[in-house]
Amino acid sequence: MRGLGVRLLSLGVFVALWWAVTAAELVDAQFLPGPHAVWDAFVRANSWHELAPGVPREVRGEQNYFLWEHLVASLQRIGIGAGAAVLLGPPVGFVLGSSRLVSAIVEPYLNFLRMLPPLGYIGLLIVWFGIGDTSKNWLLFLAAFPPIVIATMSGVQGVSADRINAARSLGANRRQVITRVLLPATLPEVIGGIRVAVGFAWTTVVAAELNNGIPGIGGLAYLAGQQLNTPLTVACIIVIGLTALALDAVIKQVGVLAVPWKGLA
Repeated sequence: MRGLGVRLLSLGVFVALWWAVTAAELVDAQFLPGPHAVWDAFVRANSWHELAPGVPREVRGEQNYFLWEHLVASLQRIGIGAGAAVLLGPPVGFVLGSSRLVSAIVEPYLNFLRMLPPLGYIGLLIVWFGIGDTSKNWLLFLAAFPPIVIATMSGVQGVSADRINAARSLGANRRQVITRVLLPATLPEVIGGIRVAVGFAWTTVVAAELNNGIPGIGGLAYLAGQQLNTPLTVACIIVIGLTALALDAVIKQVGVLAVPWKGLA
């Protein structure tokens, strides 16, 4: 309760300072809108409203989608792209971590891909797969795949040889060594890699939705910025950040449930 209280107090102080700066007009509203303007933009993006003051025609949210629909579209892309990385990354990392030869051959390419900024190859993916969701899913997959593979490799290579030899001396065969020693010891590293990978993929969602990104929360934020609709841009940024915190909290909790032995040995 104390931790929650401290966080709420910190949030209240931040919002109060934000309101004070904007109310005193220390910064032009075009560059930093106030909390009330951002809230109005958020409500407007989630409701039917007039096309313009005095115009009887009503439109739906922003770009004909509610803001939550933009968010769901981005989460679906994350689910496909990062989800594929979560499924394929650990087996590949386990193979690379178990073979020094294969690791020496493949790891430089993984590091090369990991270091590339997403904007560096989004154009190539669009040429290959078009401006539809396929190129976006590939971009998110390529953003999430290397961290998971490298984390799994580190986990496998970090298992003490004494543990493996002890299991073998007790009569464990190769399958039992893998399932009873290597996998439990590596799983915490895999969960950590998934946390990093999903976070990185989520930060890449704006780059993925630069082209034909509607519906999509990143595409909406980009379009609102281009239209100088700063309140909506800030509202999208806040939603993106809160969603990232929620995703990380879920993965962290899954890790706690999946590897209760972490830190006990």
